[in-house]
Amino acid sequence: MIKILTIIGTRPEAIKMSPVIIELKKYPDIFETKVCSTSQHREMLDQVLSIFNLIPDIDLNLMEANQTLYNLTSRIIIELGRVLSEEKPNILLVQGDTTTVMTASLAAFYNKIPVGHVEAGLRTTNRYSPFPEEMNRRLTSVLSDFHFAPTIRAEEALLREGIPKEKIFITGNTVIDALFCVINKPQNKIVEKILRSCSLFDDNKKLILVTAHRRENFGQPFEEICRGLKAIAERNKDIVIVYPVHLNPNVREPVFRILNNVDRVHLIEPIEYDTIAHLMEKAFIILTDSGGIQEEAPALGKPVLVLRTETERPEAVELGVAKIIGPYCESIVQETERLIYDQKEYLKMAKKVSPYGDGKAAIRIVNILKNFFMDKE
Repeated sequence: MIKILTIIGTRPEAIKMSPVIIELKKYPDIFETKVCSTSQHREMLDQVLSIFNLIPDIDLNLMEANQTLYNLTSRIIIELGRVLSEEKPNILLVQGDTTTVMTASLAAFYNKIPVGHVEAGLRTTNRYSPFPEEMNRRLTSVLSDFHFAPTIRAEEALLREGIPKEKIFITGNTVIDALFCVINKPQNKIVEKILRSCSLFDDNKKLILVTAHRRENFGQPFEEICRGLKAIAERNKDIVIVYPVHLNPNVREPVFRILNNVDRVHLIEPIEYDTIAHLMEKAFIILTDSGGIQEEAPALGKPVLVLRTETERPEAVELGVAKIIGPYCESIVQETERLIYDQKEYLKMAKKVSPYGDGKAAIRIVNILKNFFMDKE
């Protein structure tokens, strides 16, 4: 029996790791699969797990209000060190670039346990942007034994850093697996309630969906983002902005101070993954600094304006379905209105393409693990 421990800590990790966990559980005669949650994002993580009917076998419950990277890193490595020593898995699976991912990989190294990195090889080449994610994923690559790269570009980045080709596997991104899973289900009542409250059953209204929460945008960049959104709402009467606001106080303070009570701007609490997937499907344009949405929106044919100065997901930009505009008020207004009023430019970006996968990434990952460990026996 091959013992696999999967680690999740945040909402994006749960979304992207859930298809892998579900696929692993299809082979109980081969894999003993356990899920460990650090609960780096408590409430938002639990939302996702409920959608995929997953319950962690181990919950470290490390979430604290206003936690610092220092405190979080130290608590994770101590607690995970204990878990790994007790469980002694054949392999640890991590996903993405969070503090949970980097710290779990280091704890596994200390225990001489192999690491499989799902979504390996994403790079901006700027160690401070996104912060701390860019350095988290670089360190994780050094510590990993299996590199499940979502795209050829990700594989090329790993090869440039000296990762042996035989340890890299191009699988596609599991976020597309998750997206296709939820988008094929009927929309829930919350979606209808949001649409009705925003008067979005009026065909003349266009929905702009916004997600913004990244650490490097805290402070002045968030002020700029909010001013840009306010200007768009005030200047364009047929536009409705829906913004599920992240729970981090560094996000909520400027968002509610600048955008609360602005006509046609609807600030809502964080919503479950299936709800936001259906809102993406109904959106006219998506403005985001999220990595996952840059991958999901092109598969739904939705133009993406990226509220960052760089991206580790260049494939969508190269295909012309995403555009980096930065966290700047003027460019946010200019680029959004360009898509609103120039149909030719809009249609260029509204192409349904999926450079990040075909929905079968989890199957490929599990088959790679199955073949590797069965060959060793």
